[in-house]
Amino acid sequence: MKFLIVVDMQVDFISGSLGSELATAIVPFVVEKVKGFDGRVIFTRETHGADYMKTQEGRKLPVEHCIKDTHGWQICEELLPYAKEIVDKITFGSTGLPRILSSYGEEVTEIELCGLCTDICVISNAMILKSAFPEARVLIDSSCCAGVTEQSHKTALEAMRAVQIEVI
Repeated sequence: MKFLIVVDMQVDFISGSLGSELATAIVPFVVEKVKGFDGRVIFTRETHGADYMKTQEGRKLPVEHCIKDTHGWQICEELLPYAKEIVDKITFGSTGLPRILSSYGEEVTEIELCGLCTDICVISNAMILKSAFPEARVLIDSSCCAGVTEQSHKTALEAMRAVQIEVI
């Protein structure tokens, strides 16, 4: 079974409190990827509580973002119609994704990831999934990902290549 994991394409990461031009630029490419994907599409959504600033992440990144039930927490408007299955996660990578993919009862043969941010959440989820499904083909569509910076995006892609994740 083939999966597309669309990582954290949320308002706060695109045009909100942590938004960037790099993130905005990939939105149309991700929309086309989702529309044309032949397999199951699962979105992840970073989800923080009102106490975010008191968490370890909040102390290290003191910018409120993706607070549950806020506008910034939502999947961006362009992708919302396609977000039929959403996995909320409280940290960079979802340790529950392997269980969810396995729950469909078919062999996981291919997992493609795209979204934000290449150097934080995309790489975290890709590493978790590659570890859980070592024989599955795991791919990253670099044209449908953006990092915090262009350099950190490239560094993350190289790190993923090093562990046999294909970058297309």
